[in-house]
Amino acid sequence: MFNRRVLEEAERDSVPLMERIRFLSIYSSNLDEFYRVRIPVMRAFNVLEEKGKSIGADHYSTASNLYKAQQEVAEQQQKFGSILRDKLLPLLNKEKIKLFYNESLPPFMQTAATSWFFNEVLGYLQPQHLGNGSPDFYPENNKLYFLIFLRPDDGTEKIVILNIPSDKLPRFYTLTNADGRFILFLDDIIRYNLDKLFPGETVNGCFSFKITRDAELDLKDEYEGDTADLIEKQLSKRDLGLATRFLHQPGIPLRYLHTAARQLGLDDNGIVEGGIYHNLKDLSALPVKDAALQYDKWPALNTQLPVNSFLLDHLKEKDMIVHTPYQSYSPVLRFFNEAATHPDVTEIYVTLYRIANDSRIANALISAAKNGKKVKVLVELKARFDEANNIKWAKRMKAAGVEIIYSVTALKVHAKVALVKRREGLREQYYGLLATGNFNEGTAAFYTDHILMTSSPKLLREMELIFIFLAKRKKPVQADHISFEHLLVSQFNLQTRFFELIDREIANAGKGLPAGITIKLNNLEERKLISKLYEASIAGVKISLIVRSICCVVAGIKGLSENITVTRIVDRYLEHGRIFIFNNNNDPEVFMGSADWMNRNIYRRIEVCFPVYNQEIKKQIIAITQLQLRDNTQAVWIDSEMNNVPKHSSKGEQPVQSQKEIYNNLATNGTV
Repeated sequence: MFNRRVLEEAERDSVPLMERIRFLSIYSSNLDEFYRVRIPVMRAFNVLEEKGKSIGADHYSTASNLYKAQQEVAEQQQKFGSILRDKLLPLLNKEKIKLFYNESLPPFMQTAATSWFFNEVLGYLQPQHLGNGSPDFYPENNKLYFLIFLRPDDGTEKIVILNIPSDKLPRFYTLTNADGRFILFLDDIIRYNLDKLFPGETVNGCFSFKITRDAELDLKDEYEGDTADLIEKQLSKRDLGLATRFLHQPGIPLRYLHTAARQLGLDDNGIVEGGIYHNLKDLSALPVKDAALQYDKWPALNTQLPVNSFLLDHLKEKDMIVHTPYQSYSPVLRFFNEAATHPDVTEIYVTLYRIANDSRIANALISAAKNGKKVKVLVELKARFDEANNIKWAKRMKAAGVEIIYSVTALKVHAKVALVKRREGLREQYYGLLATGNFNEGTAAFYTDHILMTSSPKLLREMELIFIFLAKRKKPVQADHISFEHLLVSQFNLQTRFFELIDREIANAGKGLPAGITIKLNNLEERKLISKLYEASIAGVKISLIVRSICCVVAGIKGLSENITVTRIVDRYLEHGRIFIFNNNNDPEVFMGSADWMNRNIYRRIEVCFPVYNQEIKKQIIAITQLQLRDNTQAVWIDSEMNNVPKHSSKGEQPVQSQKEIYNNLATNGTV
């Protein structure tokens, strides 16, 4: 239902026009990922159920959900088309911007478009004939193609697949004159000029399609060779993996459709009718940059940093918190830059899950190694869709002298932590970063996250234990005897500690003491923790959840979850921080970290959550969550039917847009 909520944002008149189009782009991208990641799981369970094999009643991807998911997607796509055609395109026209959508090329653009076709497009086109003993052709994942039916002069019939090179060329062509801006799809320019590609043949039909393929890599639980080499080999096969969707333009005659599907080795069950255009995530690249049609700018706020002294010296005296993207990411970059060059810094340790394409952090780590420092970096090569970029950076860092650690194939490292050691007299002082999001200056511009910067010995000594364990490249076993008193680390104590914290609230409620739980997550699925939340609700503990995407808690059921509310927020930034607040008899304990409450996070990853001990920072985190719970503009309730229910402000109640309020408070007061 998160993607439905994204569609609702595209429908809202209060959102600037180009931002509404951007939300359609986000929806399209999310849907592609759904078919690459979720649908294959559902289909696999469907096969197991058909064979009479049990998959466990508590699994959210049971086969019975496959049909519901397909019906929901079909309904959402109808809504998508209606929003674009009936609302947004007319609004573009009012701005003298004409996007030709399922329309013939206008005569005044035909000459210019044909010239662009000959000069820029034609050399990228690669027609492939199906049948008649021609080589097998495998459409790549989410690439655009035409299915073309030709009738040569001899009366025979041909089926041709033609690529639409939107991965090599701009998806849109623009012509501007005194009457405004006119924008054509690359697809339509190719359609119009097919006679130049197939001279002497009659085009009887031209229909767009794309294939979406399973994104899972075939990795063995244990692998003795080079992990990077293994993943690189698998990546080369990913775009030719099992097809999960054959998305096609309406109107293809069934005999042609099924003939093409059969010759391409596709399962008829994956055939899905869509619109005339696919990959509408490209709408984000629509060549319209008018400031009046976009959100007003919120420049990243500068935090108070020492000018003539080192950041590390500042952290020795006081913890800091950075709230991205409201605040500048500069303190994080400065942390790594200082560590790379300060003569007294001896060692640097960091986990990198998704590395920025042009990462200044990775470059600082390279400089640190070349400056003679001991640098150890855990690079997670299995970060889905970022594997190739992570491998590239791992090789660069390794060549510069950085010691690169890879996780074992069956266990991802999703923790976001960094540790620096500095000589200070006769002793070593530790400095560290603990974050809810990746050390990635690119995503920090639009993901809401929190980065704690600290010199706390009790947190950082335990962080050092994590890096010692990761360097061993093995799964945790009881014989490891690693214990954590302050940090919550999955595979060791994270789930157990959360149980204990919830149990304390249950006990306090039973004694008539103040009790409450506030949790903010991206996804909430793990059944044992959900059951514990239900237990707390039955005991009278008030539970407020803020869940961006997957949520398997059903709120508001009498006798089970009537004390639970679930809020979802969709606004200009992607909500990403994970926050856990336990009332503790009005002496709240606050934790943040990398872990969602999903099976993968709890059972198949190394995650780190951390307590917030600094009272000023603790107040900020509580204030942020309370403000988001009061949001009645961008927030919705998730009801017992898992629908998004708008939060309407009551009479006399002021509208609250939490992201705007957080930004304004930080800009005015430097705090929330």
